[in-house]
Amino acid sequence: MKETTERAVMLARYIVETGDTVRGAAREFGVSKSTVHSDVAKRLRKINPVLWKRCNRVLQHNKDERHLRGGKATKEKYIKLKQIP
Repeated sequence: MKETTERAVMLARYIVETGDTVRGAAREFGVSKSTVHSDVAKRLRKINPVLWKRCNRVLQHNKDERHLRGGKATKEKYIKLKQIP
């Protein structure tokens, strides 16, 4: 249980410090997106409510901008496809 608690805190601190997404944190720590989400959304709330609140703000911000990043990625994809002879 201690390992899970420590991982939740480490993930949350990473997300707060870097502003990274759940996917980015999962990639960085070598765990699944589901693990990151359950650690920072469920476990962390009981372990460290203050850190949970800060982390939740970052995740909500990322979620609010998700459609913008998706549109940008799609635009770049089609620009690259046009350049291929």
